[in-house]
This record gives sequence, structure tokens and C-alpha cells, in this order.
Amino acid sequence: MVYQVYLRSFADGNGDGIGDLAGLRSRLPYLAWLGVDALWINPHYPSGGADGGYDIVDYRAVDPDYGSVADLEALVGDARRLGLRVILDVVPNHTSDRHPWFRAALADPDSPEAARYHFAPPSDEPPNNWQSLFGGPAWSRTPDGRWYLHLFAPGQPDLNWRDPAVAADFEQTLRFWLDRGVSGFRVDVAYGLFKDPGLRDNPGSYSPTLFGHGPEQAMTRDQPEVHDVWRRWRSICDEYPDAMLVGEVCLADLEQVALYSRPDEMHQSFSFRLLKSPWEIAAFADGVQSALDAFGEVGAPVSWVLGNHDKDRQVTRFGGGAVGTARARAAALLMLALPGSPYVYAGDELGLPQAVVPDEAKLDPIFWRSGGVRAGRDGCRVPMPWNASDGVGFSPDGAVEPWLPIPAEWERFAVSSQTRDGGSTLTLYRRALALRAAHSALGSGEATVSTRGDVLTVRCVGDDESVRCLVNMGAGTVLVRTSGPVLLASTTHVKTSAGSIALPPNTAVWLAED
Repeated sequence: MVYQVYLRSFADGNGDGIGDLAGLRSRLPYLAWLGVDALWINPHYPSGGADGGYDIVDYRAVDPDYGSVADLEALVGDARRLGLRVILDVVPNHTSDRHPWFRAALADPDSPEAARYHFAPPSDEPPNNWQSLFGGPAWSRTPDGRWYLHLFAPGQPDLNWRDPAVAADFEQTLRFWLDRGVSGFRVDVAYGLFKDPGLRDNPGSYSPTLFGHGPEQAMTRDQPEVHDVWRRWRSICDEYPDAMLVGEVCLADLEQVALYSRPDEMHQSFSFRLLKSPWEIAAFADGVQSALDAFGEVGAPVSWVLGNHDKDRQVTRFGGGAVGTARARAAALLMLALPGSPYVYAGDELGLPQAVVPDEAKLDPIFWRSGGVRAGRDGCRVPMPWNASDGVGFSPDGAVEPWLPIPAEWERFAVSSQTRDGGSTLTLYRRALALRAAHSALGSGEATVSTRGDVLTVRCVGDDESVRCLVNMGAGTVLVRTSGPVLLASTTHVKTSAGSIALPPNTAVWLAED
């Protein structure tokens, strides 16, 4: 299991209200205790601050807010001693507008650096209809009247991957970090590096389907040349023991997503179907089966995702309160039973809901560029609660206020409280991960999917055993026949009797089969 650390919000080691590498390093024993195999760290690089660290100024450095390269090397060393691997985030689609390349490109339109971005000559209108993911046109003017492309915030100019200097520099970046012991990279916007060289209009408006971008974004997404980049990156990673690549590929067609994980490309690419599906049996059944089918065609494992730094917390998405919590717990057991690699976002193992962040405290460009119409992502990025003290243990005593306000009621979600509670969400995750490691049918077996009424069943078969994961996604209790013991249930309210169990609504159970 890979655990996603939003570094700014995980643990503050020096009291400045910002999570950092020292804080994360101090919490590595928690991750080992939980049962994590690897941790993925969101961007740690010097940044222009336009988009939560995803606008990078220097790809081979550490932002002073987080520490130093030496701190990251020490973190990697400690992690390895605990049996944990460290995966870094890399952002090849765009840089910060404060990156030395972009500054040189602004200063001289004929410079080599200008060829590393997408510029269009001065005109009254943008060169095409391309839109920013964060709202508004994807083109902004330079002081001399040129247009430059940014498919995200204006502070994130898109790189031109048709310039060989871009590819060469990123290969140096990969080797820089791999030489320091990291175990690979999560690749941001892995589907978006190349754009139509003629800058032709997109055939549709910038409104991706439920599951991702489709043909309406034909000129800005999923260009065929991108796969050559991943083949080269794969060859570099193959020079290092156990190094891996996982891609953020937000395409509607899951078969296209899986192509990024062909044997000579990235090791994994995220399947976001469960992350983006409503709590509904047909959607979840299709989300599991379609991913198994698509990735099975290319011989790659599925990378399952229920939460991340870009999406509302699953407790809130699934209804909020007790109902949302029950559904999130059940969904966790489903994901952790499936063959492949589950990715767990920090705080989801605590059952955190989406935090309500006052407008004046919000930093997400999605909120500000939409004029407040879109809430933004700050609510899933609020710092972790570690104990029931003031400040919930995110920072040491006497620290400044955290970079985002922590809800006062979050003391009840604290790690210290949940560790002592046998029925807590944290305890459920820890037990599930221990069972997953002990049973070959869980996480690494063959899976078949079926539905009956409101019950979704995934039968997982390992070397010498089989386990059924049943999820009741309906409104009433269902009686289910069983021939083996209950390994784990997402609630303590499961009633067992000879040959059957009573499965309450919004509940999952793992059943061993005799």
C-alpha cells in the first residue's frame, strides 16, 4: 500500500505552521506501524506558490519551508530502515513562471529558453479556444504582448516537450533524485505533455466527463508522442533497483489510461473510477471490473484510488456524518481486498471529513479563478490531527498558527485517540493492512466481480485460498450465506449465525472460504 503525504499538512517539525521533512521523518514509525509499504510525497520543491507546490522553480532542490536536500536524504535513509520506500512527485507538464527558463523567455523572445514553452505572437485574441482547467482561457499575455500557454494557473506555463532540451533536463532530474535513494516518481499530468503543434482549436469545451478528459480535448491531451517519454523514463528507472513510475492519467477511456502502463512504459497509472463514482452498486461494480479488464489487457496492476489531494474527502462525498463514515469504511475494505496497488491519502485512515475552510483562508487557485463558484481543494488539505491537544499535535508547543485552520472538533479524529479505540477507522485500516499482508488472496490474487440485489461481491483467489469481499450498498440488512469465518468487517454490527451473516447497509465484510 502506498500512502500519500501532503507534505505541507502532515507534520510540522519546527513550529512555523507548515509541515516539513523533519516533521514527516518524526512520523515515519507511525507509517510503519500502520502497515504502509511506500510513501508518496507531494511536491517538495521551491515553488512560486500559485498551485500548492505544483508550480516548480527548481526541480533539483528542496523548498526551505520543508528543509534541505540533506533532510530528504535523511528521510529516505530512515524510511528504508523501517522497510518503507519513498516516491517523489514530479511535474513535467509545466513549470513556475518564476523558473529561470521562463524568466529568460520573457526577457528575450529569441532565446533558447523561449522555445521550451508555448508562445504565440501578439494579437487581439488568444490563438485558439483552449481553456484552463482552473477556469478561463489557457492563454495569458506577456508584457511584450505575446501569448503563452498555461493549461492550469497563469503561474504555471506549459513546457514544450518538442524541444529536446526539456527532455534532457528532466532526465537529469530523475537521476538526481534516484541517486539519492528515492524509489520512483508519481508523474503529474502524465497525459498532457504534448499539444497539437498547429495549435488547432479543441473540438469541444473544457468540461471533462465524470471519469476524465475525452475527445473534446483532442488537441491538448493524450498525444501519441507522450508514450515515447515514458519509454525513456522507464529505461532510466530500470537502471535503479526497485524504482517505479506511476502516472496521473485523467482520461475518460480507461483502456487509454492502461496503455500508459504497458510493459515498456510506466509501471502503473491511476484508475480514478472509484474516486469519482457515486455510492451506487452499478457504478462501483463497473469501476472495479473495467479497471481489472483494461489493465489486465496490458499485464499491469491496477492502482486503486479512493482519495487524494484534489478531491473532497470520501466521508463527505459518500454522504457525510455517520452514513458517509460507514460507506468510507466499507469502500476501504473493498479497495484493500482488490489485486493491485491501493493508494491511501493521509487522513483517510482517520475517517476525516472535508473540512470547512473560511473563504478568507483559502489558497486554491480554483476558488479564486472561479470567483468563488468552485469551492476549491483546501478542505481536503487541512493539517493532520495527531493528538487531542490544542493544535491537535500538528506543530510543536508554542508554534504559530497552521497554514490552514484546523477545525476545533478534529480532536476526536486524532491518531492518539483512535489508536486506543478498537472500533476506530484507524484500527480498521491497520487490521485490514495486516490481513492483506498475511493472505495471498488479498491484494495479489485473481478477482471476479458479481452483483446480486444491493450486494457487490468480489471473490479474490490466491495461491491456496479464496476470500470474498461483500459490500452491502443498499438501505436494508441483507442475509448472506457463508461457509467460512469472517476475517474482518467494516462495522461491529455484523451478526453471524450457522452458515450465514446479516450484513447491515453500508457495510463490507471479508469472508474466508473453506
